[in-house]
Amino acid sequence: MQEEKGIIQSNEKIAKDTYRMKIAAGMAKDMKPGQFVNIKIDGYMLRRPISISSIEADGFVIVYKVVGDGTLALAKKHAHHTIDVFGPLGSSYPIHENRNEVLLIGGGVGVPPLYELAKQYRVLRKEVHVVLGFNDKDSVFYEQEFKALGCHVVVATMDGSYGVKGTVMDAIQAHAITCDFTYSCGPRPMLKAIEAAYQKGYMSFESRMACGIGACMACVAKDKQEADLYHRICKEGPVFPIGKVEF
Repeated sequence: MQEEKGIIQSNEKIAKDTYRMKIAAGMAKDMKPGQFVNIKIDGYMLRRPISISSIEADGFVIVYKVVGDGTLALAKKHAHHTIDVFGPLGSSYPIHENRNEVLLIGGGVGVPPLYELAKQYRVLRKEVHVVLGFNDKDSVFYEQEFKALGCHVVVATMDGSYGVKGTVMDAIQAHAITCDFTYSCGPRPMLKAIEAAYQKGYMSFESRMACGIGACMACVAKDKQEADLYHRICKEGPVFPIGKVEF
């Protein structure tokens, strides 16, 4: 991991309150799917942890949602502005080359880290099923990007304004998706439902973080098997095998 002054190449709105930013930075060569970066925003003490959506030859892409003053300030950044980035951080999604098909399940801002994972599996010519969950039609993003990779994509919205009405689990059932090896990222109720239905695969946890490097112990999760063992989501995580930690 390293601190670097990246150069913003683009910063565009792609859905309701949701933006995609391309950053030119040398650290991209060390990135893996599922990792994140910690971004410094002028005027704010704590950095913002944001997952890596896509790894490019000359940089990387993040997708973020405006949820407060800090991310609003980020949304106002323009191309050619510099941005202070620390990373890459955290664990990554392991690639299982022996798997012929995988199921990727994302909810809201949990969708972005699955995109690079899908890219890498498609390079290996594996079958990739993608199920995306959002609150409503205006919040949907990356459906076409996943389809452009050759993935099988299903979208669910809670209000039924687009795709299957209901949760990602409703969409999986509605489309009779039988693949049982999953990768997921999203809100904890979604992850709980996935953990109840699947035994094989990996989950990425969303969590509030302070330092982002495991020093402050602000983002810990208890191990399910070993008593008194805790894992730092920013360090040992955010990616864990299904059933590894309590949440």
